[in-house]
Amino acid sequence: MTRHRKGLIKFPSFGCFEREHSLQIHAQKITQQQIRLYLIKKLLPHLEDRRKYHQEFASSTSFHGVHNIVQTQSKTRKVLWLLVVAGCLAIVIWQIYSRFIYYFSWPTTTTVVVQYVENVKFPAVTFCNLNRFQAHAVSNLRIIFLIWNIVSGVLQKFSMEDKYAQELNDFLLGNQKFSIKEFTRKNGFYLNSSTLLECDFFGKPCYPQDFEHVFTEYGNCFTFNYNDLPARRVSLSGRGLHLLFDVQQEKFTDEPALGYTDAGITFVIHSPKELPRFDGLGLLTPVGMHAQVSIRQLKSIIQEYPWGECKPDIKLQYHKIYSINGCLQECKARYIQDWCGCLPFILPGNGTECDLLKFYNCVYPAVYDIEIKGLCTVGTHNSTCPAPCEETDYPTTITYSSFGGEKAIKYFSAKLKKSPEYVRQNLVRIDIKYHDLSYKITQQQKALTISELLADVGGQLGLFCGASMITIIELLEYIFTNFCWICIFLLLKLLCFPTSVWAYGAVVV
Repeated sequence: MTRHRKGLIKFPSFGCFEREHSLQIHAQKITQQQIRLYLIKKLLPHLEDRRKYHQEFASSTSFHGVHNIVQTQSKTRKVLWLLVVAGCLAIVIWQIYSRFIYYFSWPTTTTVVVQYVENVKFPAVTFCNLNRFQAHAVSNLRIIFLIWNIVSGVLQKFSMEDKYAQELNDFLLGNQKFSIKEFTRKNGFYLNSSTLLECDFFGKPCYPQDFEHVFTEYGNCFTFNYNDLPARRVSLSGRGLHLLFDVQQEKFTDEPALGYTDAGITFVIHSPKELPRFDGLGLLTPVGMHAQVSIRQLKSIIQEYPWGECKPDIKLQYHKIYSINGCLQECKARYIQDWCGCLPFILPGNGTECDLLKFYNCVYPAVYDIEIKGLCTVGTHNSTCPAPCEETDYPTTITYSSFGGEKAIKYFSAKLKKSPEYVRQNLVRIDIKYHDLSYKITQQQKALTISELLADVGGQLGLFCGASMITIIELLEYIFTNFCWICIFLLLKLLCFPTSVWAYGAVVV
């Protein structure tokens, strides 16, 4: 390159570039030719070989009927066999499609099995007095009933009337250090030799210390056969737990204005590993009555989603086994602790205990908000608390009779040193026993498993086409071989395209 006086740059001749470009094109053509020759000689069979491959496949395949189409010389037979094979293939496709549609509808069946055993585990039973507080303790503190209803509102929905709001505000402001938990534990219903007159389990005496204290919406309640004790079993039907309570109506009372108008014992039968739930499930024995409760054990096994609604991997933090009631309590506890910075003592957890002001100003509105917004839902697999995969229930049959005849009334009147009227107005007898030594298992099962689906598909293929898994592999191999040949044909076609030509240009400064 030389520079002239006028400041222009003169480029050398383009001849050398043209020669270099032509050499590159020539080398590219040689490479393409070599690739084409390799593909044709090594990978792509001759036309006759390909025809022979197709004919051999049709003659030797285990897919029945195809060889009859190929080998027969009669056109009529060819057409007939073609129609037969096509018809069978259409039926197979329809049958397999219907089986897959059925499988993905996640069908289930329910089996019921009654298992008879030599002995059976006895459930837990939680008892509460319908009159929740000692009369002397609440004679000047009638607001206690309302406070307890607000506190236990995390377990059972409670709506407070406006007329109590001012009275409640005045009490809370003047008694900020008041503990409803300690007040209820100290002045609620208690279980001792004066309230539990008789206790017998399968012929052996039991005592108040065999019961575990628990808080419910009924205040102080007591659970027999709670989780920490060794499992109690019965080996004879018709025998179980026999109790005689004295509800002591003159000592314990409740507020009729809030709906508590009955006298007696309420109880709920549940698994020893689960919490008692009275809302809608509690049984009631009024005073002066003898309740005979016959129970059965029912185990339910539910399939996981999408066949059922359970989630086997869900665990609870403060309960050993999963239950809807325990899950709901932990769900409410989490939301209340997040919103209010404290935890109601009636719910599980390790947070700071809520005082009365927090209960009224935050916890009570938070529980209402949880209900309205549906923050703790139950039932389906995508709810907060889905159905448990395994659950044990105790269906009951209960019959009542008046407690004691004339002689029995006189006997207990002399024994307790009370009047016959007192016996009729305060004593409650409850007998809980198994109907028979058996338990019923209700199990939800998959109506069609994956192995059964494969068996159905194989049966349809074998029935209409005489095909098997080997046949499927043969077809896949045949399709794959033809696919490779098609790809080679396309590649050869691309290699025949003309090479693009480079563009030239010059720059003048």
